Amino acid sequence: MRLIPRSFLWRTILMILIPLIIAQVIIANVFFGNHWSRVHATLARSLSGEIVTMMNFLDKGEKQTVQSMAKDIGINVSINTKLNRPETNDNNSREAGLLASELSKRLNRPAQIYMDKGKRLVFIDIPTNDGKTVTFGTSLYRIYSTSTEVFIIWLIGSILIVSILITPFIIMHTRSIRRIAKAAGRFGRGLDAPGFQPTGSKEIREAASAMITMKERLNRYNRTRTDMLNAVSHDLKSPLTRMRLAVETGKISKKDLLHDIDRMTEMVNGYLAFARGEMPEIEQTTELPAMLLRIARDVAPDKKIETIFPEEPVQFYARPMALARAFSNIIENAARYAKSKIRITETDIKDQVEIIIEDDGPGIPDEKKSDALRPFVRLDESRSDQTGGTGLGLSIAQTAIENHGGQMFLENSDIGGLKVRIILPI
Repeated sequence: MRLIPRSFLWRTILMILIPLIIAQVIIANVFFGNHWSRVHATLARSLSGEIVTMMNFLDKGEKQTVQSMAKDIGINVSINTKLNRPETNDNNSREAGLLASELSKRLNRPAQIYMDKGKRLVFIDIPTNDGKTVTFGTSLYRIYSTSTEVFIIWLIGSILIVSILITPFIIMHTRSIRRIAKAAGRFGRGLDAPGFQPTGSKEIREAASAMITMKERLNRYNRTRTDMLNAVSHDLKSPLTRMRLAVETGKISKKDLLHDIDRMTEMVNGYLAFARGEMPEIEQTTELPAMLLRIARDVAPDKKIETIFPEEPVQFYARPMALARAFSNIIENAARYAKSKIRITETDIKDQVEIIIEDDGPGIPDEKKSDALRPFVRLDESRSDQTGGTGLGLSIAQTAIENHGGQMFLENSDIGGLKVRIILPI
């Protein structure tokens, strides 16, 4: 037998209701249990005192005084020679027990208590000295308070109200989680989830957004692997064909052969570096200005390097080798197309650092910026082996930036060329 439900909906409802019910029960038993006893004891003492006083007046023969007093305090007094009562009294009942105990302490004669719960009345029969029976009739509320019962009813009602109010909200949260699970199942089978949008609480929306980002990265991963196969086939076919033809015809020079071999080695190394991805690296305290300036001087010695760095740059934990490779690819790309100048800017914001690398080259048209971030894509299809690369530089840089939780954007620079804007979380 399963005691804990498997559904998130019912688990959440129980998680809220069970502590609430336990708290209500403790309050009802500890506080109102004592309150109920004190109130009933006070009522019993008050009524028993009034009855004892009137019995004392009756024993003295002052019936008129008793009638006047009973009228003032709301008690009906009658003296009977014979009564038709049930065989058992209510002296030991929960309602009349305290009154019976008080009367037994104050009177030297027995008192019989009978209740009519339907009419909410109580009757107290006490024998007189002359053999008759005096009956005191009054409201049952004179000896029994229903406030505790009403409170218990309100406790139960409050639990029901809370259940009714929280259930729709829990259902909405559950529906959002179920939608995420359904979308994740479709994503896992390689399908799309049309119309799937983050909904629900902030945490659920963040989880849904993270899953969408993961799906986009997986799609890009699959595309890059397909592109890589196509690129390997395309880029290696030409030098291999040229080398084969040269060997068969015998018209080949050592210089040309070595050039083709070097070119193929460069391409293969690029493909392997991209396929391997990031190697494990321990995060360290990193400061960017020195790293950026060193890379710029190494990869662009013939360009004018303009830097705008804060006086006290922020330090944050990162994988320095991975960042160095990313910035090296970006600055090397800028150096390749810059006419004369490269500008590097760092701006430290509250929770992030922004790095901008721009050049005064021809730039990239807006409609081709997204293609520039795709691996193995060369925007200049007419480039020769000497001017072109493998099309992996910006893609590898973007992967490294995203692995640090950052983002990379390609924009137009105000100095004429391409502006690469990078945002890294601190």
